[in-house]
Amino acid sequence: MPQVTLKDYLRESRLFRLRAIIAALGMMLLLLALILRLTKLQFVDHQHFTTLSQDNRVKVQPLPPTRGLIYDRNGQILAQNLPTHSLEITPERVPDLKQTLEALGKIITIGEKDLKRFENLRRQRRRFDSIPIRVRLNEIEVARFAVNRHRFPGVDIQAKLLRDYPLGEQTAHVLGYVARINVEELKKIDESETESERSNYSGTTHIGKVGVEKTYEKALHGKVGLQQVEVNALGRVIRVLENQPPVPGQDLYLSLDAELQKVAMSAFGDYTGAAVAIDPQTGGLLALVSNPGFDPNQFVEGIAFADYKALQTSADKPLYNRALKGQYPPGSTVKPFIGLAGLETETIGTTHKKFCPGFYQLPGYKHRYRDWKKTGHGPMDLRDAITQSCDVFYYDLAHQLGIDRLNGFLTEFGFGAKTGVDITGERRGLLPSREWKKRARRKPWYPGETLITGIGQGYFLTTPLQLAHATATLAAGGVRREPRVVKVVRSSGQTTPMPLEPAKIEYLTQHNPANWDVVVEAMIQVIEGARGTAKRIRSDKYRIAGKTGTAQVFTVKQDEKYDEDKVEEKLRDHALFVAFAPVEKPQIAVAVIVENGGHGGSVAAPIAGKLIEYHLSGREP
Repeated sequence: MPQVTLKDYLRESRLFRLRAIIAALGMMLLLLALILRLTKLQFVDHQHFTTLSQDNRVKVQPLPPTRGLIYDRNGQILAQNLPTHSLEITPERVPDLKQTLEALGKIITIGEKDLKRFENLRRQRRRFDSIPIRVRLNEIEVARFAVNRHRFPGVDIQAKLLRDYPLGEQTAHVLGYVARINVEELKKIDESETESERSNYSGTTHIGKVGVEKTYEKALHGKVGLQQVEVNALGRVIRVLENQPPVPGQDLYLSLDAELQKVAMSAFGDYTGAAVAIDPQTGGLLALVSNPGFDPNQFVEGIAFADYKALQTSADKPLYNRALKGQYPPGSTVKPFIGLAGLETETIGTTHKKFCPGFYQLPGYKHRYRDWKKTGHGPMDLRDAITQSCDVFYYDLAHQLGIDRLNGFLTEFGFGAKTGVDITGERRGLLPSREWKKRARRKPWYPGETLITGIGQGYFLTTPLQLAHATATLAAGGVRREPRVVKVVRSSGQTTPMPLEPAKIEYLTQHNPANWDVVVEAMIQVIEGARGTAKRIRSDKYRIAGKTGTAQVFTVKQDEKYDEDKVEEKLRDHALFVAFAPVEKPQIAVAVIVENGGHGGSVAAPIAGKLIEYHLSGREP
């Protein structure tokens, strides 16, 4: 007989109620969690999500400031901002970049240099950054693209102000240039100490790289502005809600004379070298030229690799600022300073004479230190030794002074130290001493090296700026002023100049002012004397005090003769000249160095003469 199972209704009822209770509790817990979450969103996190929602339709955009302008002492513009149009591509928004570039090339000329520059910038920038493919579009090109704009998503015309240097290479080594901010510079900006410094470059694409543009970057850059805009779902601006305009950069007025720069560049012709002119009364730089130069406009929007390589590999080194970085033996141009050292230390007197047979020998040594004049100059006093540039006289004077006193006196004129000029890249030259040689060469100082130092050769090195600075100090009677290229800083629309950090002024000790007069009179005879080495720049309108110099590029052996006609051009002597005028109240001090120019009197002096003539009379000789 089959078994019959009876249902336990009581048990099943209890089980159902238990499950119902558990389900209800679960639903209540979930509902409670939902209520708590909604409460948190509505009350606790209300402000946070309101802000996020607002940010979805309101964006803050930086407004980069207009860079300050740069003028010369007469108000001539040296660096300006020109309105221009550039064709820019945002890679992230372009479906097929290669096809887009090919299509663009059919309506707007895009050269190989443009493509290479674009690729270089694309590797440095982010995909959502706008990158220029062509700059300085003309009106026809702008109109041609505008008609076809619908065909090129991610490509647009941008109107902007582009830095421009009207004088090009004539002021390149003074002003420097601006270019796009690179990764290293961006990192430095991000690591700035304050938030305001970091945010001040929001929206800015260019920064000063060298020269005045870099030194005065903070003043020239200005302060960034901000605007709040309402955008739609596509990110397009619907309206401007709030606007805080940027503060334009300050304008710089230089002590530089643009026309004097032109005269200097023209005077060099095909020669390589540098010239620096300083106002002895103020320390202001009147001219600073390094020849050859380069066009700084090439760097503003990115120079093509081939063009940059050509500048880097050129034998003439156009990118090298010889006026600030070039280090040359000063040659005989230091003889007035060393002669003054002899008088001021009472090592010699004004009537002291030394016979010049064409060579000099240290007591107890057979080696002959030759004079440039093989037959000798005969009896020489200090005036004659400066006028005729007698080496033997200075061999003997240097030997009497010794390297310690020689180094100490020349240090007062700024040799072997940076002048402190407000342009980047200055080098200090080299004023040798016992301590320096022991530290750098691990060798003792030898007496013969003192003699060579006494005629501005050997280890002795100066920059053209340093030489002009020392000459200006001599012209000012021992007042050493820190050279400055920026004269006045003004905010846009204001006439009141901004205060600049005052240039340092030092006063050299004059034991006997008459000694300075003796040296200056001898320098006048370099120009006016019958045996002066720079007679060709004599003027009837004003008096010039100067000194020629020749610096050896290589050492000529004791038994060899230097023949300029047989020496390779790059091994020929450098030609140097320093001068100031007018003697009674100096207004200009000049130093000129012509690489491999030969003789200071025939090559360097005429260049200086043209600068002096133009500055004092307002016309070229």
